[in-house]
Formats: sequence, structure tokens, C-alpha cells
Amino acid sequence: MPQLDLATLHEAIAAAVPDRECLVWRDRRMTWREVAERTRRLARVLHGHGLGLRGDPAAVRPWESPHDHLALYLHNGPEYVEGLLGAHKARVAPFNVNYRYVDDELAQLFDDARPRAVLYHARFADVIGRVAARLDPPPLLLQVADDSGNAVPPGAFDYEAALAAASAESLEAEGVRPCPDDLHILYTGGTTGLPKGVLWRIGDLIAGPLGMRDRANVPIGDLGRAVELAAKADARVLVGPPLMHGAGTWSALGGWCGGATVVFPDRVDGLDADGLLATAARERVTRMPLVGDAFARPLADAVERGDHDLTALRTLINSAAAIDPGVERRLLAGMPNARITDVLGSSESGFAVTRRGSGNRPFRPAPGSAVLSADRTRRLTPGDGGELGWLAKGGAIPLGYLGDPERTAATFLTVGGERVVVPGDRARLLADGMIEVHGREATVINTGGEKVFAEEVEAVLRGLPGVTDALVVGRPSERWGTEIVAVLRPAGAPDDAALRAACAERLARYKIPKAFVRTDESLRLPNGKADYPAARALVPPA
Repeated sequence: MPQLDLATLHEAIAAAVPDRECLVWRDRRMTWREVAERTRRLARVLHGHGLGLRGDPAAVRPWESPHDHLALYLHNGPEYVEGLLGAHKARVAPFNVNYRYVDDELAQLFDDARPRAVLYHARFADVIGRVAARLDPPPLLLQVADDSGNAVPPGAFDYEAALAAASAESLEAEGVRPCPDDLHILYTGGTTGLPKGVLWRIGDLIAGPLGMRDRANVPIGDLGRAVELAAKADARVLVGPPLMHGAGTWSALGGWCGGATVVFPDRVDGLDADGLLATAARERVTRMPLVGDAFARPLADAVERGDHDLTALRTLINSAAAIDPGVERRLLAGMPNARITDVLGSSESGFAVTRRGSGNRPFRPAPGSAVLSADRTRRLTPGDGGELGWLAKGGAIPLGYLGDPERTAATFLTVGGERVVVPGDRARLLADGMIEVHGREATVINTGGEKVFAEEVEAVLRGLPGVTDALVVGRPSERWGTEIVAVLRPAGAPDDAALRAACAERLARYKIPKAFVRTDESLRLPNGKADYPAARALVPPA
């Protein structure tokens, strides 16, 4: 089946609707023509410094990349999405970098990813300079101005000056022709281990997580048809989650692939709920991604204290973490035309299952999704008795992990003649074909011989009055081997007796935490996902 590539698709949409708004941030409003021209200039800068395709994509192994790599060490903003698109126009593979990383973490990531160029905000100049100096050969450094006031250091280039000096002509005349086989690298957050570079073919990324599908859920591979649909679109996507994680990037690029205008809130170095809703109202946005209660709770508070016209909002896409049903009701009370779609997936699978709203209802499988048997050798069917197996995804999936053949072989399997990815979520296929997801195997706690899924206990705790967030971790115990400990926000959460009594109404006795730790510190990473290392650091020895 034919596939699309990001660079060609964006150029074709720009040719069809050149004067439509493509990107909005603060007082910057760029048309599709302007974004196309700026990203061609960036491609010229990268190509002019010798970056591009180094080998035949069809000849490399699943854990190898034939491209030079561009690191994006930025807060959200126009330059981030320009970096993604401009890299593809030069046949350079872009990859995300967590902007909270410090020297050693960044050096470890760069040792794995081997960037030939780094696009970064000026506020990060010092750490980039120290870490880039360790690389051989030294990468091309492109600095984006910000309010830090940091000057461009020797050896680096000012981003805007570099673009201004470059031609806006396409590289195709010089034989640089992007294709669906070109790679897009998404580094996982590393919440349960070291970050890993997931190698997506851009054609698979567009057909999968970026959502280029027709009403029958069939991938759109015809360029003319894709442009026709994009030209009719009236969507405006407000991207609040950081682009350094999949949820943010997929929302922005998925919007562009469908012809939408991508909008960023004024503040991009953290969540300003009131500002986010003010932007949504001002720009009449129609779609907005959420990342669980970490986003939904502050937004619900802002809805209740503000007076924002959010009638244009039609769709809220929630991923990575659950939303408490009570928070969902509060949030939607101020968005009369919106509905929430809850999606679950991973950097390796895209969106594997979906459901309307939140809560603890089962999920509907997305195209290509399945539940494998406990030994991961066969697909389960609704008549298999509800065996606890593994959530899997086939179809448009990545090739593997950069530089890691062992992990690639362990995660990407061939079952029944079909290649699937098994990221590690335990699941049960129900008699009606729906899927009950139990949680990531890496967060399972074995206590007294019983297996407890941390996410199940966390969902109960987050639904209790006086608890705004909760993570559950294991602690060594002489009696139980490992005992369950809950870390709760805020510091004034209910006392232990009240929490245990409330848990006993919804959980088996062995699942109830043996101890509770309270804090006002955040338990979430910038993308809203659980920060288990931070939670464990707050738990004292037994």
C-alpha cells in the first residue's frame, strides 16, 4: 500500500492553501507558504553543512539508521516544528531531547543518538556547549533566541540569521527527495529505564499515530486525496503538552498532515491553565490534547474560575495517564460542544486502544491491535476465557530501537506470520471484543506472592476526596518481600485510616498500601507521565 512522507505532504498542502494560517504563537502568525519556505531554508542549512542520508534505508537492519541526526533541545514553539519538518526535507532524522536533562543525562543520550546537528534555545547554550564538545565530530549548533539574553557562542550559528542567508529553493533539484522510508526518531521518556530511540519510518508514523486515515480507518496513501481533505479542513489544534514527548509531537504533526492550524499557548516552559484556555478561546481552537489529571485538574480549576468562550472546542484527546471521572465532568461543563477520547499507547505502538471519556471502562482496540497469550506466541480471541496476556499492535509500527538489536528482538515479534510490537502492557481480551488494560508489567509489584498493578491502585487513590495525585511503588519488606507504598499529593491528604477504609471498598486487601507518604512535590514528568523515580525517592526505608 502506498504511503506518504511528511515533507512532500506539507509542501503539497502549502501549494493548495498557501495563505491559510499554518502556525500561531503569541503575535506570530505564519501561513502555509511561509512555513514551507522557512523549512526549505532550514533544509538548505543542514544540507549545506553536509547532513543528510548516508545509506540505503532498505539495506539497514531494524536497529540502524542511514541518516544523520538532528537533536531538538527546545521548549515548544515555531522552531521546534520547523526543525522536525526541515530535517525531513533534508533527509535528516530528527529526534527529541528532554529539556530537563543536565550534563550527564544529555551526554548519555547524545552518545546513543550521535547528533550531527543540535537545534536549541539560547537558555540551554551552556549545557549544549559542554556536552557538544565531547562529540566527535562536533555537531552543527543552531541557537534559537529567547528571553534569556544569552549570546550566540563562538562556533554556533544564530538560527534566524542562518535561515535568512539560505535559499528557499527545494533541494529536489540536487537529488534530495524525501520518501516514506525516511526515519523519525522518538526517544522514550525513560520512566522505567534508560531512554531508547524508537525508529519510526515516517510513512508508518503518518499512517499510524499521526492519524492519516479515512472514515473507514484505512490509511490514506494517495497524495492528491490527502491534499483534497486537508484543503477542506477547518481544524485548529492547540498543543499544550511538550513537543519533546510523543503526545505533543504527534498532535502537532498530525494536525499539519490534516491541514490544521497548529497553535501554541503563550507560555511554553510549563502549564499555565488560565493562559491555555485564554488561547483556546481567542484562537477558536477545535482540538486539544491532554495528558491525564496533570493537565485536566488545573484546566478544570481554570474553567470554573474563568469566563472563556470554549464553544469551538470539539475534541479533547487524552493520552499517557488517566483522568478522574469527576475532573472530566468539571472540565466538560465549560466546554459544551467537546467530548473526550481516551487513548492508550506508547512510543513504540502509537495509539493501541481507545475509549470515549475516562474512568475504568474497557477500551476498544484500534486497527492492528491485539492481545497476545501470556507466552506471547498467539493472538487471543474473545472465546479464550479471558486469559491475562499482553497488549500488542501490528500494522503501522516502528522498526526497532536505535543501536539495540537485543531489545528490538525482545519487543518486536512475529506472531502468526504478522510483525507486532509488545511494549509491556498487560491486558485481557473480553468476551465482547473489548480490551481491559491492567498496566505496564514494569510497574507490577509482587507482594506476598500476589501481583499488584500499580495503575489500578493509583486510579482508586486519585478518585478519593482530598487526593489530587498518587503513585504507587514497592518497598523492601521482611514480611511481604515487597510492600506497597502510596505517595500522595497534597501534603494535607486524608489520614492513613481514612485512606485505607476508602481503598477497602474498591480493592482486595492485599492491594491496599501498607504505608502512605504525602508531599506537595510534583509526581509527574513534563509530559504528564508518572515520575516513579521521584516517588521512590520520597519513600523512607521500612
